[in-house]
Amino acid sequence: MQLSQKETSLLKDMKDTEKLCIDKYTQGAQQAKDPQLKQLFISIAQIEQGHYDTLTKIENGNTPPQSSGNSSSQQSPTFTENYGPADSEDKKNDAFLASDLLATEKHASHLYDTCVFEFKDENIRNTINHIQKEEQQHGKQLYDYMQKNNMY
Repeated sequence: MQLSQKETSLLKDMKDTEKLCIDKYTQGAQQAKDPQLKQLFISIAQIEQGHYDTLTKIENGNTPPQSSGNSSSQQSPTFTENYGPADSEDKKNDAFLASDLLATEKHASHLYDTCVFEFKDENIRNTINHIQKEEQQHGKQLYDYMQKNNMY
């Protein structure tokens, strides 16, 4: 599979975004105070690493197989309320981390929305679409956590 110059450039952008997500989720897991948020960050970081690995395979000329869609259909975690309406330093810290990563997911999803139209290979387009759906799911999980903990 020969990628065009534009496709190669877009792959670099997507990989850079995935690397940023991995780094931010990993650092967020180290800084989060609520164990639920820590676990959410760890889980999403692993999925982001899978995205990065998939994009690297595409970059190296390997057409991805049709995705089964397993991870997009996984059940979202159910969160219990750890923070009430009152502010605490721990809540402020966790709210900042969750808000920052929600903004990052919005950016990532928008990038994938643009890129899905720019690849000629249908399998690559399907893979990018699948990754975008997972990015949207990550945003929903962050939103659910924030909503449950009076942060949104």
